[in-house]
Amino acid sequence: MAGHSQFKNIMHRKGAQDAKRGRIFAKLIREITVSARSGLPDPASNPRLRSAMAAARVANMTKDTIDRAVKKASGADSGAEYLDMRYEGYGPAGVAIIVEALTDNRNRTASDLRSAFAKHGGAMGETNSVSFMFSRLGVVRYPFDVASEDDMLEAAIEAGAENAESGPEGHEVTTTIETFFAVRDALEARFGAAESARLEWRPATLVTLDEDRANAVLKLVDVLDEFDDVQNVYANFDIPEAVMQKLSA
Repeated sequence: MAGHSQFKNIMHRKGAQDAKRGRIFAKLIREITVSARSGLPDPASNPRLRSAMAAARVANMTKDTIDRAVKKASGADSGAEYLDMRYEGYGPAGVAIIVEALTDNRNRTASDLRSAFAKHGGAMGETNSVSFMFSRLGVVRYPFDVASEDDMLEAAIEAGAENAESGPEGHEVTTTIETFFAVRDALEARFGAAESARLEWRPATLVTLDEDRANAVLKLVDVLDEFDDVQNVYANFDIPEAVMQKLSA
């Protein structure tokens, strides 16, 4: 479970439960659709689409499903027009939360999220009300067995990355926004397609939670993540390992 690690922020249990598979696939297809419309339908010429397709493959989406989504998005009758939106607010214990969404109705999405924040002990704020507490950076992740720690660090430095960290959960290379695509492409040329590669929000400071507050925050995060319009949820909390074990018991 993410949230208790500084550099595995809040991609909270995505893909971990079969019951969520349909919802996850729907969100991935929405991202593929928007990516394909934002540029050429060729992933080699469209970095965002390339990343979206890679994420879909990691989630075990079939090639046929991915190709159909790209083809549909490129057609004359390509369905709803989605907007990239960012919503910000505070959860229980003053935890700062950023929600990224793709929506065809910003009023509906804003209303739904505002209600969810209020119902679960938080409050949605204005744009930039909490994002100043985060940094926007590129993150490229690989499984641990792809390379040794030294090889990944060397490759990251040569590619112009900001940092590289390795552990049992895998390798994580961070970049500036400006160097993200160049670093990603250089690493892919050496190690193959990344497990994930995208821009993320990283908190500057973390709020440490006890068991009761952790329960409340995770419940809000789960509720936010369940909305079809929501693509990603980031937050600045830390759950100590002892508390995490109690929650998982």
